[in-house]
Amino acid sequence: MSDEMRAVRHNRTMSDTIHGSPVHDALVERVGAAIVQGEHPAGTRLLTADLAESSGASRSAAREAVRVLESLGLVQVRRKAGIEVLSVEHWNVYAPEVIAWRLDGPDRARQLHELGELRGAVEPLAARLAAVNATDAQREALVAAALGMARNEQRADDADYLAADVRFHRTLLRASGNPMLGMLGDVVQSVLEGRTRHALMPQAANPEAVRWHRDVAFAVAGGDAEAAFEAMSRIVGESDAAIDEAAVAEGG
Repeated sequence: MSDEMRAVRHNRTMSDTIHGSPVHDALVERVGAAIVQGEHPAGTRLLTADLAESSGASRSAAREAVRVLESLGLVQVRRKAGIEVLSVEHWNVYAPEVIAWRLDGPDRARQLHELGELRGAVEPLAARLAAVNATDAQREALVAAALGMARNEQRADDADYLAADVRFHRTLLRASGNPMLGMLGDVVQSVLEGRTRHALMPQAANPEAVRWHRDVAFAVAGGDAEAAFEAMSRIVGESDAAIDEAAVAEGG
């Protein structure tokens, strides 16, 4: 992994707080994935002692792992009744961990489609707002990220392209000036990383999509809100269609 990509991942503060010992992290990963992927359906009762024994963790490490899962909305600790697995309505579906577990499981296509719908609603709006609200530094960073994508477009499935792509979209969301949109950076980053991790990204990027990123960047830099909105709408539309096509090919 490149230094640039490490820096991007370091900024994901939402998930940084859950990490503990390797055994603790492995337990969170195993049980969280099992819940999200349906191995432990809603209503299943789990016991801390059983989790500790099955993973070789101490009971204190298992309790801490359960607290992490509870913070993600996956379980609820009930007094004298153990740990109850909760239904999807309770999950923090915006948490990068939950997104990653869904992408790793049989629900991948649905998760990608839902994320695509979210991006289609959010990112064109963010682009329009960024054209008005972005700082000079954010405008420069957006242009630099778009140019970084163009430099690496023949290696779109590599870390350098991914890092530039992530930087572009996180910068755009922050540049909107709306903190609630800015907080969706982790969600969009999870989509982009998942697309690469699951080989849904072609080796060479769609040249039109790369050009549209430049169009957004220069529209934001020039304060053209409608041009930024339109170009960003094309980007998320193309991305959703390309992911759907790749997912169908993978399934076939």
